[in-house]
Amino acid sequence: MSRRSYIILFILALSVQFAVSRLQSIPGYLDSDYYYMGGVQLAKGEGFNEPYLWNYLDDPEGIPHPSHGYWFPLASIVAALGMWLTGSINYESGRLFFILIASLVPPLAAALSYRFFQNKAFAWVSGLLALFPVFHLPFLPVPDNYGIYMLAGGLLFYIADRPRPWFWMGLLAGILSLARSDGLLWLALTFLFILWRARDEKSSFPMLVQFGILAFCGFILVMGPWYARNLNVFGSIMSPAGSRAFWLTTYDETFIYPASKLTLDSWLASGWAAILKVRWWSFTTNVQSTIAAQGHLILFPFIVIGMIQLKKDRRIQLGIIAWAILFTVMTLVFPFAGARGSFFHSTAALQPLFWALAPFGLEHAVAWARKRNRFTDHAYVVFRIALVQIVIMLSGWVLWARVLQEGWEEGELDYPAVEQFLVENGAQPEDSVIALSSPGYTMMTGRSAYSQPYGDLDTLLIVAERYGIDYYIFQPGGRIEPLRSLYDTPQGDPRFQYLGEVNEIRIFAIP
Repeated sequence: MSRRSYIILFILALSVQFAVSRLQSIPGYLDSDYYYMGGVQLAKGEGFNEPYLWNYLDDPEGIPHPSHGYWFPLASIVAALGMWLTGSINYESGRLFFILIASLVPPLAAALSYRFFQNKAFAWVSGLLALFPVFHLPFLPVPDNYGIYMLAGGLLFYIADRPRPWFWMGLLAGILSLARSDGLLWLALTFLFILWRARDEKSSFPMLVQFGILAFCGFILVMGPWYARNLNVFGSIMSPAGSRAFWLTTYDETFIYPASKLTLDSWLASGWAAILKVRWWSFTTNVQSTIAAQGHLILFPFIVIGMIQLKKDRRIQLGIIAWAILFTVMTLVFPFAGARGSFFHSTAALQPLFWALAPFGLEHAVAWARKRNRFTDHAYVVFRIALVQIVIMLSGWVLWARVLQEGWEEGELDYPAVEQFLVENGAQPEDSVIALSSPGYTMMTGRSAYSQPYGDLDTLLIVAERYGIDYYIFQPGGRIEPLRSLYDTPQGDPRFQYLGEVNEIRIFAIP
């Protein structure tokens, strides 16, 4: 595979990512809003602090609040790098490096394929599959961890068979950990890979220890400063917010107030029938994600065939174990987060490996059928072309459905009109609001915001009193129960002063 081929793939990917980004005027969903606004704070010199609260899991004192206690900071750092480079904090600057990172993934997938098989045709197909990544396509040009995970995960598999790659594998595990909490898994897998290689190469115990130290040094070089920050801010290397997610009984409890309600006892009180029902739902959802999102529907059987054919390769074994652990954790331990996107997020690190295996698996499937006189000698080429064509069409369909038809936003585009209404009704710059997406409201208006808590009207008022919140922005979608009575009868509760409505969003002053 020539350098020219990789450059062509990069330019094609850059063109695709740029074209998709023209359809997305804002980050478009809560996670991406949060990462982008974290970048804005860094670029403005505000550090890892946020003028909004999106959950109450660490029992926050108020705002400004230490940022990235639940979600990790790398995506925000990458967003800030674009802003520092351009000298601007606008959205185009914030997503600059995400477009570039996503554009590196197809050449990497091709390089990984070539490293496995030394076959230019396979490498080109792998690169083109990564160029049109179906369900991942809308999420790559925005501030999030998909491209980061693909790039770091692909590089980890790419260098894994090199002589003594331990420091660099540890470094990549650190990058994955700085991006997402589940990235810590990759350090454990790196240690496992070291054990395998040491046994295969009959390395001595002192050498094994040396390899492990090298990997840990690479990891701590990345994660050490972040752990030190957390120790200073939270008193531990991890925020307490994440541990409370163990005891969720519904997804909306992510926004519960107070978070002390989330305990082992409250989890058990939901009943084993409910606990098992949720995990069965998560299991079926994650299976669908494996076939549809990770396997792009059409690639799934060929990825499996490729894994079976190369089952003795340590890199393939590492990938299978990584997928199995992620599936188990995101199904049994964090079923709500897993089924609602975390499993899709976390397995992005494996996606370059899947793309590398797919054309190899297709070749084996065609060879098997050809031996039975079911295909002609030209079937290999025909099926490669058809595979890429189908993936292109599926990517186009996802782009149309997710971005064009649904609209790339979750209510954020209504916030400027709501803000104008508030100002016209006497809101002062220092006043704060409760909104469905607090990072989104601050992003669109500059006003401090708090997330709508999970609970009833009494809970909402308790939150408003504790944090001195002045207005409630009641959007008709999302977490509306058990608050529906206030929306349906806006003047029926004297504790709220109904001000009016903007685009079906009802606005209340909290006296």
